[in-house]
Amino acid sequence: MEPCWEPGEPGEPGEPGWARPGGALGGRGLLALAVASGAAAWATWAVLLMPGFRRVPLRLQVPYQPSSPRQVANALALLRGRAGKTVDLGSGDGRLVLEAHRQGLRPALGYELNPWLLCLANYRAWKAGYHGKVSFMKKDLWKVNLSDCHNVIVFLAPSVKPPLATKLLAELPDDARVVAGRFPFPSWTPSSTLGQGLEQVWAYDMKEVRREAQGSAQGSRI
Repeated sequence: MEPCWEPGEPGEPGEPGWARPGGALGGRGLLALAVASGAAAWATWAVLLMPGFRRVPLRLQVPYQPSSPRQVANALALLRGRAGKTVDLGSGDGRLVLEAHRQGLRPALGYELNPWLLCLANYRAWKAGYHGKVSFMKKDLWKVNLSDCHNVIVFLAPSVKPPLATKLLAELPDDARVVAGRFPFPSWTPSSTLGQGLEQVWAYDMKEVRREAQGSAQGSRI
């Protein structure tokens, strides 16, 4: 007599090994898992991240990468005791702006193009009790005027730093301080630094940066 197989019974003919309880993933199972993971990653990019890049030139695009707790702590440590308007250029989920406000740097605001990250930042502000006390604005950092900013936080890619340095030199007041995370400004000498490796941050005082830039310009003319 032929054995009788009930539908859905583990071990029935033709059932893939990866679908059986306790079965090992075979080649097809691994392939299916890889395809599903890739599709999920693409969907996350398309829905959450890509909207903020559509109107930004390719060389100036910066992928979202949240700052670690240590990076946040180091960045704010280099701004401790300062006053004046504090901005985070490319503020992502808002964690640096929220911590700046928490430590007394007010007003604190962030510029971000991605609408999903702006929603997340505003939710985090509401959850922390800072709704209406901090601001997250959907603006292109290359088009905003930074002339009234005294503390600027920059956690951006290396390719963005040279053109951003030109903008900061042209717009920031002499008493402004710029704090860069992950990557330093290649042509600037930091006033101070904190941390090691990926946790390292650099502080630049604009008065000193301008003095150095003017000295280099005069030296090149001699």
